[in-house]
Amino acid sequence: MRDQALIDHFLEMILTERAASLNTIESYRRDLDQFLSSVPRVSDRIFLNASSDDLRKYLAMLEKSDFAASTAARKLSCLRQFYKFLFAEGLRPDNPAVDLESPRIGRSLPKLLSQDHVTLLLDAVQKEAAQTDKLEDVRMWALLELLYATGLRVSELVSLSKAAFRSGEPYIYVRGKGDKERLVPLSDRALEAVSSYMETLSVAKDSTGKLKYPAGVKWLFPSRGKLGHLTRHRFAQLLKELGVKVGLDRKSLSPHVIRHAFATHLLANGADLRAVQKMLGHADISTTQIYTHVLEERLKSLVQSKHPLVK
Repeated sequence: MRDQALIDHFLEMILTERAASLNTIESYRRDLDQFLSSVPRVSDRIFLNASSDDLRKYLAMLEKSDFAASTAARKLSCLRQFYKFLFAEGLRPDNPAVDLESPRIGRSLPKLLSQDHVTLLLDAVQKEAAQTDKLEDVRMWALLELLYATGLRVSELVSLSKAAFRSGEPYIYVRGKGDKERLVPLSDRALEAVSSYMETLSVAKDSTGKLKYPAGVKWLFPSRGKLGHLTRHRFAQLLKELGVKVGLDRKSLSPHVIRHAFATHLLANGADLRAVQKMLGHADISTTQIYTHVLEERLKSLVQSKHPLVK
């Protein structure tokens, strides 16, 4: 079987059996194509003939390049899964990736955004929405309030369906990684922003005077692009533009940073780590434990201020 056919076969498996997202599929395809382009092409069956040494040379090339260790580790993980699949399917008699060592990576803390800075963003976008009443401005208000109230992944946020909101219920239904559904509570501010946005969306008209989006449109944040909804890249761009308006560094601002702020601020104000894990949609609490530095600081402060022996 030729290389591209093997890739297609593998991606079809993780799509159907693991319910992988389209973003994951695209990422795996890029990583596998990059490996192919790094190996001297002597045939169209590189994957079936590549040795452990070929894979080690590829990893060494990644280390010498500008790729971060975490990126190299992700690319290796992709190759491991791919060759495990080829071996399990009987397409290769061996697994050349089984003994490869992962690049050493330090566990970096997420970028932090203070509560004051988040408030600055929220107040600015709410004010702009109230002043202009434009669909784009009211949409941005709803997006940002939702993101900070729920900590959704940006891909989950922009692809929310209208059905995620049930009338009178202060939470949303989110379908995340692995096609798993979870309930995430909403703040009153987020509910207000979304209600205002949906009302604006329902009457928004195009340049011809017709409704911009039909009443039966599926997505909460529709667009006329290929996906049918706002893209995560466009939202990230709009967020950076908003940050510049209020005087924040655009390089330190992204939807993922707002997600981190959601988790960090919850924990700093007494939330339970397990509850935060469920809201973030982490399958394993070890992923959520990156935020324990916040808990450690809170515990230190608690001991210093409440312990009877501390003067």
